[in-house]
Amino acid sequence: MNIHQATINDLDSLTELFDLYRLFYKQASDFKGAREFLEERFLKNESVIFIAYDDGKPVGFTQLFPSFSSVSMQKSWVLNDLYVKETARRKGMAKELINKAIDLAEETKAKGILLETGQENVNAQKLYETIGFTKDSSYYYYYSL
Repeated sequence: MNIHQATINDLDSLTELFDLYRLFYKQASDFKGAREFLEERFLKNESVIFIAYDDGKPVGFTQLFPSFSSVSMQKSWVLNDLYVKETARRKGMAKELINKAIDLAEETKAKGILLETGQENVNAQKLYETIGFTKDSSYYYYYSL
């Protein structure tokens, strides 16, 4: 297993994984749109992506977006995307990708990492809690168009 911070040179591999990730979340396949989205993140330096390879084949990624806390006056990271191909699951890839995210947060002296997952995604919840994430029940989250 090899995990490194992705660059524009990983775009083809990431596009494949990103499209599979979106399919997992019941979105229509859109390879062209996925590539454009990722390419824009690289060109605008708007996210940090870690990619995992196993035997030279791309098998997973995580994408983090920077955020800031006005109250604490600190940077934080939003772990927005985490995906491991089904054939590579249960090998510790997701945990290692998250550990890379934690390393990034420590290196950038961030307040922490925020993530969300669906209530039905029990396997992910167990992993996050095993790593040390805690479920926040203090806040309500609201969305609007």
